[in-house]
Amino acid sequence: MPYSTNHKAESRERILKSAIELFSRQGFEKVSIGQIMKLAKMTHGAFYAHFASKEALYRESVRKTLERSHAARLVKGPLSVKHLTDLVANYWNLQELERKRKPGPETVLFNEIGNDNAEVRTLFEASYLRMKKMLETRLIALSRLKKLPFDPDREVIAEKSRAILASLVGAVAIAKSLPDEQERQRILDAAQRNILQMLGVDESELEGMLGDSGYEHGLA
Repeated sequence: MPYSTNHKAESRERILKSAIELFSRQGFEKVSIGQIMKLAKMTHGAFYAHFASKEALYRESVRKTLERSHAARLVKGPLSVKHLTDLVANYWNLQELERKRKPGPETVLFNEIGNDNAEVRTLFEASYLRMKKMLETRLIALSRLKKLPFDPDREVIAEKSRAILASLVGAVAIAKSLPDEQERQRILDAAQRNILQMLGVDESELEGMLGDSGYEHGLA
């Protein structure tokens, strides 16, 4: 007796949910189809009834959660520098980051630096451009409200966004690869200070922002 349409859709969703969890924590290369199917409590052979390849599954897992990812909140909420820095602060706790289940554009960037797979590189570029666009949207709005120390010039904003992303992604990628917790946190703290300074936060405000958000209290 053939499976119903609903059963097939439910099975596909189970595979996708398992893939989202594993890909977001480990990245494309470190996850196998076997691991995904084991987590979904399905046989390895059932995979190809739903997806043509691991690349196809990865593409779908990123597409499915891209819009509802944490990073999408960059363009929502109150227009304040503190709101922006509070969102960025989520990336300074690696233990929290590693518990995340949904691979939005930010988790693709953190996990896939240097990946040679053409499909993954395409998704990496798309994720980078999505994050950059969201940052630019927020920075332009804040700049127009005179809440940032630079004009809402698109080229200036684009350059600031590139610098923020390079600092953020680079720091998290390096920190995730280091065994020493103290050095991991020092890298994150240094990058965080750099980003806040790029946003025009002066030294007197800097300590307050760091203290309020608990950024420098270690990997809690």
